[in-house]
Amino acid sequence: MRTDMDTTHMTDEAAGTQTMQATARYEYGDADQVHERTVARPDIAADQVLVRVRAAGVDRGTWHLMTGEPYAMRLFTGLRKPSQPILGLDVAGTVVAVGADVARFQPGDEVFGIASGSFAEYAAADEAKLAFKPRRLSWEQAAVAPVSGGTALQALTDAGGLEAGQRVLVIGASGGVGTYAVQLAKALGAHVTGVCSTSKLDLVRRIGADRVVDYTRDDYLDGSSAYDLILDIGGRNPVAQIRRALTPAGTLVIVGGEDGGRLTGGMGRQLGALAMSPFHGHTVKNLIQKEHYSHLERLAEHLQSGAVVPAIERTIGLSGVADALRDLGAGRVRGKIAVVVRDDE
Repeated sequence: MRTDMDTTHMTDEAAGTQTMQATARYEYGDADQVHERTVARPDIAADQVLVRVRAAGVDRGTWHLMTGEPYAMRLFTGLRKPSQPILGLDVAGTVVAVGADVARFQPGDEVFGIASGSFAEYAAADEAKLAFKPRRLSWEQAAVAPVSGGTALQALTDAGGLEAGQRVLVIGASGGVGTYAVQLAKALGAHVTGVCSTSKLDLVRRIGADRVVDYTRDDYLDGSSAYDLILDIGGRNPVAQIRRALTPAGTLVIVGGEDGGRLTGGMGRQLGALAMSPFHGHTVKNLIQKEHYSHLERLAEHLQSGAVVPAIERTIGLSGVADALRDLGAGRVRGKIAVVVRDDE
């Protein structure tokens, strides 16, 4: 949607730019369809801002948007082909234009948050999905925080009700959400056990886990250790098996799940877990992330204090996005990958 130019505050740079470089695909599929392209610069609605993207983050949600799986998500993203060809969700950059109804930002503000189509030189973002960038963070650090960090924070606090002194188990501790979950749980006063594969043990130790378990060697769900809160990010263990590791009044938060059919993916497992929850003493919750600046501002406090530091495996340019998505889908990524869009300042 185009905003009336008379009611939009825009920098001279933005006004004079009609095209941009972006990483896009026009059909659902694998990373072979993802390429850097010249596309039209996005317009903004009255409640949006135009961000000059400095960096973006590669996350699991973007991988799903690329593949169009599970198929149920296409009800919202386009049935036959993606309604948004440009990939990317995480964003960090400078505001260059604001819509008529925008009150929280003005051109020149440094922001981070969520913008559909962030793998591009410019991205349109809803005002409600952006917050001011924490000053101590680099552009790359800020860019990889919103989706994964926001998910971890909401899983621990909003869904999990975490309290200081509790024992927390993070299944999938070396991934994007997991690396934030370990650090945030520690910052909130929990004793944290992180679960990951052999090659990623050092990372999970380095970010502060009190105990690290190699799932390829140890049965961490045998009931020998009990946890007040378990975050299941990996989604590959049967829910009944996970429950054995909970305290009698413990809580399981199902954050994600990559197993399942192409139709519903991990959603079938999540719905089944909820259906059985009333018949047990445990609390089982599925997390649905809310994309709102209030959560970003809470996350920013931990980032600004230094209690949480984004774990960036590597940085790439727009031309490297396809390979990054291949690695993410294959489980080869430790922490996060940042996409540097502009490094000229």
